[in-house]
Amino acid sequence: MEMKKINSGKLRAIGYDARERILQIQLDNGDTLQYSGVGEDIWRRLSSSGAAWSYYRDNIDEEFTVKRVAAAAPSGKNPLDDLFKQK
Repeated sequence: MEMKKINSGKLRAIGYDARERILQIQLDNGDTLQYSGVGEDIWRRLSSSGAAWSYYRDNIDEEFTVKRVAAAAPSGKNPLDDLFKQK
């Protein structure tokens, strides 16, 4: 899913899969959430809103089923560090 960078309240990126009707958002703390059953009209309003954070809170946050797909990394350590250690 292609993500669109955004800087509105706690939102940092948003993306939408029209076929699956899934909205994905990334928050400023690094958490990534997916909302299922989101129609294209909601996506259009969110992605074109000058106040996307307010629109998200009022129309999406508690209205759709959410699944956390990525959590913020613990501070000080990136979980990928172990995979890419310098030898």
